[in-house]
Amino acid sequence: MGVTGERPLRADAQRNRDLLLVAAVESFSKCGLEATLEGIAKNAGVGIGTLYRHFPTREALVEAAYRNELAVVCDAAPELLASMPPAEATRAWMDRFIDYMTRKIGMADALRAVIASGADPYAHSFELLVGAIQPLLEASSAAGEIRSDIAAGDVLISLSGVALAAGSNREQAGRLLDLLMDGLRYRG
Repeated sequence: MGVTGERPLRADAQRNRDLLLVAAVESFSKCGLEATLEGIAKNAGVGIGTLYRHFPTREALVEAAYRNELAVVCDAAPELLASMPPAEATRAWMDRFIDYMTRKIGMADALRAVIASGADPYAHSFELLVGAIQPLLEASSAAGEIRSDIAAGDVLISLSGVALAAGSNREQAGRLLDLLMDGLRYRG
């Protein structure tokens, strides 16, 4: 049993939960509050009872879907750093962050409903994201690929601005991320 005292899910139950989270992000990103739980269950290939066993309320599903997206982007950092040079890993993580932000923006109405219910899906998000990007920046700096005086929080705010400015225009987002990387390298 884990720290919370909950037993780990069986493999099929974990697979169903994962499928539900993917379907939920897709539905809430595209349809906002119009997304139906029945449609999400159908898109995940499971019954509505399975959805309710994992997520007893709509708000619980929205919050879990958001937190899962956050975990995906944060967990990508060490994997990228282990598989490519630091600056390339940093730039690749930036792409993943933009994907995360695009889905988060798409889920905005659903997330506002969660907040209205009294939950805080954003609790600790900034700290988790700083914890993800900080090692990338440190490794890039140690390799002499970027400046050493860069605050991780400043980079995250810049990335958020890119996501908001570019919206769903991934080509423009890519150009803006390249520009941001150039700024991280420049020394006056």
